[in-house]
Amino acid sequence: MNILVTGSRGFVGRNLVENLKNIRDGKDQTRNVLIEDIYEYNRDTDPSLLAKYCAQADFIFHLAGVNRPKEPAEFMEGNVGFSEKLLQTLAHENAGERTKKCGGLLLASSVQAGLQGRFRDSAYGRSKLEAEKLFSDFAKKTGARVLIYRLPNLFGKWCRPNYNSAVATFCHNIANGLPIQVNDRNTELELLYIDDLIDEMIVALEGGEHRCTVAADGKEREAASRKVAADGTPEEVATGRLNGGEDKVSVSANLSYCFVPVTHQATLGEIVDLLTGFQSLGRNGMVPEIPSGSLAKKLYATYLSYLPKESIARHLDMHVDNRGVFTELLKTQNAGQISINIARPGIVRGEHWHNSKSEIFIVVSGHGLIQERRIGSSEIIEFEVSGEKITAVQMLPGYTHNIINLSETENLVTVMWANEPFDPKHPDTFYEKVEG
Repeated sequence: MNILVTGSRGFVGRNLVENLKNIRDGKDQTRNVLIEDIYEYNRDTDPSLLAKYCAQADFIFHLAGVNRPKEPAEFMEGNVGFSEKLLQTLAHENAGERTKKCGGLLLASSVQAGLQGRFRDSAYGRSKLEAEKLFSDFAKKTGARVLIYRLPNLFGKWCRPNYNSAVATFCHNIANGLPIQVNDRNTELELLYIDDLIDEMIVALEGGEHRCTVAADGKEREAASRKVAADGTPEEVATGRLNGGEDKVSVSANLSYCFVPVTHQATLGEIVDLLTGFQSLGRNGMVPEIPSGSLAKKLYATYLSYLPKESIARHLDMHVDNRGVFTELLKTQNAGQISINIARPGIVRGEHWHNSKSEIFIVVSGHGLIQERRIGSSEIIEFEVSGEKITAVQMLPGYTHNIINLSETENLVTVMWANEPFDPKHPDTFYEKVEG
């Protein structure tokens, strides 16, 4: 399959193209599509190549557009004018036959095209709506498979700060220690993470796009998730409700509007609080605990992508004595901490017990012996460990324990997990030798 991506240097375009390359080059083998060539078209591309690309493309992602022009009239020129040129090129001498038979055209539109609420008078929204009409008319005239996605606020890595995304600006400024401005913390946004969008785009490329219809007021939607047979015919349509509104509408497998099934709602205040929390944790050597699939997880990945060079590496406090080195590596608020212990030849570390604290010792280099003894008992349990056969050994509450470097020449390197960060005010650590 040959794929044309217009606007390939934009935020969405860059993320899409790099993921398409992963599929083409065999780095991503989880997808059910074979990609031969990827044609990138942007402002610097020779215009004469558009006809060549259109004639050879099996699927087109139309991402090119204008969202921050110097003059409002440029909205129509950038979002409608180039769309007209693209569709006319496809129609010329049946160049669109490959697209019609094999794949389709995907238009990245905007929720502003609904011209509702605060977007009622949006010049950008009107230009996007006109582009949608062009693609819908093209589908009716040619029978081409046209997929129109009205996208909300996008965020993720590689998004340009101080341009068109509040999230990108917040991430960049907070990560770089710059001030931010929030006019109204209660302003709520619908957010779409770039990886979720790219995943849906590739699913659409495979023929499994999520289809929907939009009510006249643009508020209420019902959705159909379509599975497609090998010959391109729908096998199954499952309906489900999407975000917002009051009026229900019917669903058809032939609708041209599509949607990304995962978006998030958050206020500007909530977004800023999460980002400043990430900044604070990082400064204190803490790793955030984030639920899978959550907005927080996606914001954290985005925040990290804006860190400057001087914030990427952090020197750790190494506690060095004649026995070796002990260093705390990572801490969490509720899932404990990870440390590393380097014991010199013949050294014994530990010789203490805990009431409630639990630990796991994992020797990754060297040869050692771990001993544990229940308080009040003389029975010792032992585990011989080495980096040649990595083993996780649980330290039990109420058991005094140690770790002995059995080598006379090599250091013993042990990764240690404790169920809670060390608290000097409540250490829960009491000296007692394993062997009295």
